Amino acid sequence: MAPRTTVPGTALAGLREDLAGEVLVPGDPGYDEARAVHNAMIDRRPAVVAQCAGPEDVANAVLFGRETGLPIAVRGGGHSVAGTSSVDDGLVIDLRRMHTVVADPEHLTVRVGGGATIGHLDRATQPFHLATTGGRASTTGLGGFVLGGGSGWLERKFGLACDNLLSVDLVTAEGRHVVASERENPELFWALHGGGGNFGVATSMTLRLHELPAMSFALLLFPPASGPAVLRAYRELAEGAPEELGGGVLYVPAPPAPFVPGHLVGRLVCAALVTYAGPVARVRALAAGLLALRPVVELVQDVPYADLQCMLDDPPGLRNYWSAEYLDALPDEALDVFRALGDRIPQGTAIQHVLFPMGGAVARSADRYPLPWRSAAWVVHPFATWEDPADDGRAVQWVHDVRSGMGPWATDAVYLNFIGAEGERRVAAGFGAGNRARLAAVKAAYDPGNVFRLNHNIAPAA
Repeated sequence: MAPRTTVPGTALAGLREDLAGEVLVPGDPGYDEARAVHNAMIDRRPAVVAQCAGPEDVANAVLFGRETGLPIAVRGGGHSVAGTSSVDDGLVIDLRRMHTVVADPEHLTVRVGGGATIGHLDRATQPFHLATTGGRASTTGLGGFVLGGGSGWLERKFGLACDNLLSVDLVTAEGRHVVASERENPELFWALHGGGGNFGVATSMTLRLHELPAMSFALLLFPPASGPAVLRAYRELAEGAPEELGGGVLYVPAPPAPFVPGHLVGRLVCAALVTYAGPVARVRALAAGLLALRPVVELVQDVPYADLQCMLDDPPGLRNYWSAEYLDALPDEALDVFRALGDRIPQGTAIQHVLFPMGGAVARSADRYPLPWRSAAWVVHPFATWEDPADDGRAVQWVHDVRSGMGPWATDAVYLNFIGAEGERRVAAGFGAGNRARLAAVKAAYDPGNVFRLNHNIAPAA
C-alpha cells in the first residue's frame, strides 16, 4: 500500500541535499528494510525515512518534518512494542548510523551515539572490565532504553541506566542543539530520567561506568510441577540477597540450545536464572537452595557480561505483545497465581512469563526522578512472542490475563518501556501524579507544539 501523503519534490530534494546520510521514500531500494521494526505486528509505511549520519542531519530532518507538516517518529533500536519508532505517512528519523561508542576507562565514562544499541555499549566497555546497567536484550536501542529509565541485570548493584546518565546532547523541536546535565538545563535533565523521547532527539549520551571484573550466572531448568517450590526458594533467595544478585524466574518453552536435552526442547519449563556481579563460586553458593531442588538442567558458570546480555535475545520478525505489573509484596497466593498463569502459556508460542526481583540501588533513589515504579519489590513481565498471525488473539489475551491475575497485588505504577499502547491512565501511572505537572512544564519549554508525540506522550502545559 502506497503512502497517502505526497511530499513536495522540492522539499525532498532539499532534504537530500542537506543530509550527509541517506533519504529513502517508497520505491527506493532499501526502503522496505529500513521501515521494518522489531515487532512484526507493526507494518507501517512512512512517507520518508531520514537515515541520519550525525546531529546536523537530525536537526535538518526535524526542520524538514515541521516544514512539511509530517508527523515525526524517532527510531533507535526499533524495539518499541507499540511501534512508536515508525509512522504511516510521516517522517522517520532513523539514528542507526549514529552508533559510535567511545569508552574512557580513566574517567569511568562512556559516550554513546543516539543510534547505539546495548550490544554496542557492552562490547566497547568489556575489554576494560567496565560496565553500566544495560537491558536484557542486546539489540535494544540505548536512547529509548536510558531515557525511559533503563532496567537490567545490574540495576540492583549500579542503579537504573538513567541513574548513570551524566549528560545528553539533544536536538529540540526547533532544531536547536542543547546539552542537558546537572549543570546545564538541569530541569530538562531531570525530565530525561524517565520522560523518554518527549523533549527532543538524543543524538548522544554520556554514562557512568563501573568496574565489573567478573560476571557469573546459574540457569536451572525444572519441570513445571516443581514451580511452587522453585518460586518460593527464589523469593527467599532474592529477599535476603546481596545487591550483586539479579535474575528472575521464567515459565518458558525450553529453547533449542546445546545445553537443553532434545526431549525438553519446546516443552514448558520453569527456569530459575541467578545472575551475579562476581565470580561463579559465589553464585553457586547463593543458588544452593535452588540446586537442592534437583533441576533437570543445571548451567552454572562465569560469563562475559556482554555475552550474558545476549542470552534472552529474541530474533526480529516475531510478533510481540508485552506488559508488566509492579508488586510491593509477593505472598504465597500471588506466587500460586503466577504459577497457574505460567502453566497456561499457549502452545506454539515462545512466550516468557517472567518474575524479576527489584530493590537494592533501584529503590534507594525512589523519589529523585519521575519513576514511581522503582520502589516496588517485584515485577511480573508477561512477554509474548509468536510467529503465526492466527495466534494473535490467544497470545494477547494471555498477557491481559496475567495483568488481571496479578492485579490484587499490583501497584498503580509501571515502567513504560515494558508496555505498549495501554491508554492514558497507564501513561499517567508510569510518571506518577505528582510528576505530571512538572514534566508538562518541561515539555512546554522544549516542545510546546508536541512535535514529539509518537511515544508515551506528555502533553505540554498550557
